Parts: sequence; structure tokens; C-alpha cells
Amino acid sequence: MTAHSKTIPATLIPGDGIGPEIVESVIEILDAVEAPFVWDRQLAGMAGVDAVNDPLPKQTIESIRRTGLALKGPLTTPVGGGFKSINVTLRQEFGLFANLRPTKTIVPGGRFDDIDLVLFRENLEGYYAAMEHYIPVGEDPKVLL
Repeated sequence: MTAHSKTIPATLIPGDGIGPEIVESVIEILDAVEAPFVWDRQLAGMAGVDAVNDPLPKQTIESIRRTGLALKGPLTTPVGGGFKSINVTLRQEFGLFANLRPTKTIVPGGRFDDIDLVLFRENLEGYYAAMEHYIPVGEDPKVLL
């Protein structure tokens, strides 16, 4: 990082499973391009459960709110412990309305060539917010919409 660079505070959540490995690789790449991030490492997922019996500790939420930016690895929501999905909680807590997934052909000549597409997935209602709604259809009282 050059002496003239402004640092950018960001929350870092390594994650579970392969999460820490992925996150460390991303950090190596960001360091290689001299990205000016100053990481505030926080816990979530199973590390949060192990440390404070909470998969998304308040301290982690406060860090994200303070920095306004977070990098997180994949997180495990414990099953059967009465915990709400970590991803759903993050989306709702910070009003993350849409998930953008850009797709572009990198290597030409394949089966699908010349693709330049952005998918928008709405995050705050319906299936991705754990707000499924059922309506009766015929004899089935629980058709998922």
C-alpha cells in the first residue's frame, strides 16, 4: 500500500467449512493489488456458536454497521437449535434488497458464446427471506408460491 492510500475499514467474517480458506485466498488477492482494506475480524456461523452461542453475534452486526462493508465466507446455520438463517438475518438487518449475479463469457468458442447477462434476485420477501406463503389449490391446502 502506498503512503498516499486511504484505508478502508471492513468487517471480515472467515466463515465455516471451506470459508476460511476461500476468504484467505481473497485477502491474498486483495493484498497483491494493494487494496487498502483494514480488516475487523469477527465471528459468525459455528465459530459464533462456539464462542457465544450465537451464529450471528451482536458484535459482528455492530462491526458491519460501523464499517459499512463486509467480506464473509460461507456460513453454517445450526439445524435444530432454534437459530434463524444467518444469510436471511443479514439481508433483513441491512435491507439487502437485491443479489446481483453478473455472467459474462470469458473464453469464447464454447457452447454458450457471447453471454453478457446480469441476474437480479430479490432478497427481502418470499422464499429467499424465509417468508413462504401457502395457498390452497384444489385438494392441496399447501401449495408453495
